[in-house]
Amino acid sequence: MFVPPDKDCSQCSRLVEFRKENIAKFPSYYNGPVPSFGSIEAEVVVVGLAPGLNGANQTARPFTNDYAGDVLYPALKKFGFAKGEYQKRKDDGFELINVRVTNSVRCVPPQNKVTGDEVRVCGKYLIEELADMKNLKVVLTLGSVAHNAVLAVLGYKKSAFKFGHGSVHVLDKHNIVMLNSYHTSRYNINTGVLTFDMFDDIMKKLLSFV
Repeated sequence: MFVPPDKDCSQCSRLVEFRKENIAKFPSYYNGPVPSFGSIEAEVVVVGLAPGLNGANQTARPFTNDYAGDVLYPALKKFGFAKGEYQKRKDDGFELINVRVTNSVRCVPPQNKVTGDEVRVCGKYLIEELADMKNLKVVLTLGSVAHNAVLAVLGYKKSAFKFGHGSVHVLDKHNIVMLNSYHTSRYNINTGVLTFDMFDDIMKKLLSFV
């Protein structure tokens, strides 16, 4: 059974030290492992990298008040995976439909960069969460870190499933599909690595599997 990490989880020393700094700088922020958003009964899970310092780390909801969420959540609504108005707050009433959103690492990392050890340690929560999603059909990974994290916790060789935007991987042992997308980060949008049209195409693919 999936049990999320405690608010004061102490397993990753670097992240704990960063949390302490942020508690001092931003005492009104959540400053802890960010809970997943959406029903455990959903058929789709979106896996990102980690909370943003002034985004999910502040609001306690994945991708919320973060530029990446400004791209992700309106797209989910556009394609029928959400309802309500996304207003960048946990209490905005925005609801997900048949989709759950989480991250590979649940605490905000310095410079938005996680280490392999942090992904591995947090992987125990990801595998429990995926195992509890009894209706799961599709995992949408935003970026290569999430892609590799999912493969690792499910026991697949990374070399057999190369990350690529729009790539679809059939994970036979678990009877699920993994769909890759570039991360919806501000950097990727500003540099043209990912466009809104490209992400719409990912949403269309996602719809075809549920």
